[in-house]
Amino acid sequence: MKGPAVKPGPYFYAVGRYSPRIVFKLGRVYLMRSYLAYLFCMDTHSSNDQHGGDRYLSVAVVLGALIIGAALYFGHSATPATTGTTGQQTAQPAVNIKDIKTAGDPYIGNANAPVTVAFWSDYQCPFCKAFEVGGVQGINIAPALPEIIKNYVDTGKVKVVFMDFPFLGVFPGSNPARDDSTTGALYGRAVWKLYPKQYFAWRTAMYKAQDAEGNQGFGDAASIDKLDATIPGLDAQAITADIQANKATYLAAIAADKTQGQQIGVNGTPSFVVGTDFIQGAVSYATFQSAIDTALSNATTTP
Repeated sequence: MKGPAVKPGPYFYAVGRYSPRIVFKLGRVYLMRSYLAYLFCMDTHSSNDQHGGDRYLSVAVVLGALIIGAALYFGHSATPATTGTTGQQTAQPAVNIKDIKTAGDPYIGNANAPVTVAFWSDYQCPFCKAFEVGGVQGINIAPALPEIIKNYVDTGKVKVVFMDFPFLGVFPGSNPARDDSTTGALYGRAVWKLYPKQYFAWRTAMYKAQDAEGNQGFGDAASIDKLDATIPGLDAQAITADIQANKATYLAAIAADKTQGQQIGVNGTPSFVVGTDFIQGAVSYATFQSAIDTALSNATTTP
């Protein structure tokens, strides 16, 4: 049975789509390696081969430029993977928040609120940052979460559950020993377990500290430890010890969140289920307002 069409936003990272900054970096690496290879060829061959070396360098420069151009065009377009070649939205499997297992996941709001919003995210995703706190260069949309909190969470109408969907920490050429997306999710689990009242302040600080995704800059364990030490009410050493003691359990919970999301059509971040609506992307507050109001109406009329 087919459900309502997905509501994708213009700002969304899908699985298999790497950010423009990651692809841009790969393009620069390719250009540098090509130039070094060119210098090596010039050092090890006679001057008679110079024209062949020049042709090699020219081709390498063109290919590198194409890689960088693809990063700028396809990365910034950030079209959801659910959009077909005709630009029409494809139908998703029917969703219902009642079918989403959220027990044990961090949340804000009244535990018994009439409406639950399930929110899948990745701590390396700039579009998730745009939805939660804003301030992302090139993503020109006001953060929707503060308005959702003010109008629905603080009034007891909505509970927002934070689901893990780490995938941006692994990409071509990445260091397999460093996966900042999963690292952030592990820390989130530990903070929620040890300091649930400080969890949302910690989460907000994490997104404000986010810089270059792709396992560079902020996001590894050492940088998160430093951040934790600055947040009132948190013991950074206790959090690290808890992760070490419960890593297998946390990884299983993180994987369960991701698998559950994939089963209902989540293929990137940010993604949401509100009632029977499936929303993808850092969309406007008005989009969430419409979905939440519909869910509230259904909650009051359903026996």
